Amino acid sequence: MNEHGLNGVDLGRGLILPNAVGLASGTAGYGFELQQLMDINRLGALYTKGTTVHARAGNPPPRVAETGGGMLNSIGLQNPGVEVVATAYAPRWRGWAIPVIVNVAGGSVDDYVQCVRILDPIAEVAGVELNISCPNIAQGLDFGRDPGAAARLMAAVRAVTERCVIVKLSPNVSDIAAVARAVEDAGADAVSAVNTYIGRKIHRATGRSVLPLGTGGLSGPAIQPLALAAVAAVCDAVHIPVIGVGGIVDAGSARDFLIVGACAVQVGTATFVNPETALQVLDGLRD
Repeated sequence: MNEHGLNGVDLGRGLILPNAVGLASGTAGYGFELQQLMDINRLGALYTKGTTVHARAGNPPPRVAETGGGMLNSIGLQNPGVEVVATAYAPRWRGWAIPVIVNVAGGSVDDYVQCVRILDPIAEVAGVELNISCPNIAQGLDFGRDPGAAARLMAAVRAVTERCVIVKLSPNVSDIAAVARAVEDAGADAVSAVNTYIGRKIHRATGRSVLPLGTGGLSGPAIQPLALAAVAAVCDAVHIPVIGVGGIVDAGSARDFLIVGACAVQVGTATFVNPETALQVLDGLRD
């Protein structure tokens, strides 16, 4: 692979990203809003927001809260459902230069398998990213915390698709490397690490949690050193490509992940502050 993967990143099964810098799931929607604000076709990949079998309304508001050096979110996987993504959204990606990788979530193995089956024949879907690490829904972390459960899920998905399958790992585990090895052995083509950390914020005037469900997922620059350590551990444990995620705000914080062994990165929360952050990261790495 060329230095920093800036001219192509091979994730396996024919999925070659044009460069190493992508937009993280949950922070770029399905690309349509950001397309109006920036040239997303210069980037390496768009990882869509989490998509489920049936439409989800998401969690009650407020859903986000600022913290020192980051933000908490409790969106709850609001999405229109996989059929809408396959039939209404995918045709709009036709002609885009950026590969679109659909993030898939569910509460059971069958949920994931059904989503992947529906997406598998869609030409505009470059690959899938299995979200086994969402802390904001019931059972959202069940697969991500148990290497055996993660492996069974990956094996079931592998049985229904020859597409590139990426597994998004949770940092809210005792041994993230063990989960990474398990999904690699079960047929994952790549892993992305990490999803958000579990956090809480208190409204000090009332003494209640700011988020209605109590906790949410912490993202932003505050988690970058934690995510970096997790990614380094995963890179040491597996032989498949690793995509680094967590707190990237500039080329320097992105390069940290490449130094410890990641082949690509995803920019997430920083996009809310400046929609062009990912482009600036890409340009900075090239400089």
